[in-house]
Amino acid sequence: MLKFSDFLLCSAVLCLCPCRISLKKGLSIRDQMRAAGVLDDFLKHIKYDSVKKYQPSQGSVVREPIANHLDSSYFGEISIGEPPQKFLVLFDTGSSNLWVPSMDCKSPACFNHAKFQPSASATFTPRGQSYNVSYGSGSVTIVLGSDTLRIQSITVTQQELGLSQEEPTQPFYFAAFDGILGMAFPSLAVGGMATALGGMLEQNQLAEPVFSFYFSRQPTYDYGGELLLGGVDPQLFQGDITWAPVTQRLYWQVALEEVAIGQSATGWCSQGCQAIVDTGTFLLTVPQEYIENILEALGAQETSYGYAVDCSDTQSMPQLTFGIGGARLALPPSAYVLNSNGYCTLAIEATYLPSQDGQPLWILGNVFLKEFYTVFDMANNRVGFAPSA
Repeated sequence: MLKFSDFLLCSAVLCLCPCRISLKKGLSIRDQMRAAGVLDDFLKHIKYDSVKKYQPSQGSVVREPIANHLDSSYFGEISIGEPPQKFLVLFDTGSSNLWVPSMDCKSPACFNHAKFQPSASATFTPRGQSYNVSYGSGSVTIVLGSDTLRIQSITVTQQELGLSQEEPTQPFYFAAFDGILGMAFPSLAVGGMATALGGMLEQNQLAEPVFSFYFSRQPTYDYGGELLLGGVDPQLFQGDITWAPVTQRLYWQVALEEVAIGQSATGWCSQGCQAIVDTGTFLLTVPQEYIENILEALGAQETSYGYAVDCSDTQSMPQLTFGIGGARLALPPSAYVLNSNGYCTLAIEATYLPSQDGQPLWILGNVFLKEFYTVFDMANNRVGFAPSA
């Protein structure tokens, strides 16, 4: 789920198992489930669209390095076709379609990016259908095809993908990545496209039906973090993982039980709140009805460059605490205040998506995810959080 403001700021199955399981460092998910006596039920009843066909012993755990551009977007390398054509893609848990630029794209945004050449791939099959894929920043027009997708040692044959025909200049002209690999639920995919994760599961490419993200608190272009496909890395987090069930299988959306500013509970979620866990959004987004309250509490002033705060006040600003899965996940001011050469702004904006169920909707973007190693469990339809190492 991508927004141009993210670029502007910095340069711009089983219903849950009968017993709750906390991951311990040193043990795999499967080992802990076996020890808890729930592995057999898990394999018989898993719910994610393609997991029922899954044979977890055949796959692998793949570590995909993530690069960072101007502390605003995170992306990694994939290849498509035979022989492979390489692309940089944003791994986006806020959307579900896979697409890369096409040789037929005439938009300025395509000129300075890698473009897929169907005629150069021996395994490409055209599908012909055309769709518009909408993001917070605008729509991309794609035409469907299928080809071999590779991510490190993962190989998915006949993977459906989109080839962009038109892209909006903002933000894609300025983006350091070429396309997007959506990682949300299949029900969110435009045109009913088969998702890349679905292909990995159907073709038994993952050791476990999970993936996890680590975002560095001090990213560089060469190292912004890691995406693990098929597992978790206990060296990248501290303590146990707190699990929260997905409340709506479109986005990776969980219930937000409470929000506190400093030691004071706000009561904003007394009637329920929802939060989307979104690697494609840089900022923390706040429901529109609470923006003025949070600005006042944090001593921020709205300017044309964002919500400004005094840099000298950062150390004394309160932490923001989010109640998720019965745990309190705290975001320190060092995480939610951006310092650009002595000019400080809040890494906060109003939520730009409508709520699906009427409850206030938050988006936990990269600003939040830098603080918490995040696990996306496709089998149990739940999200796990643990403090990043």
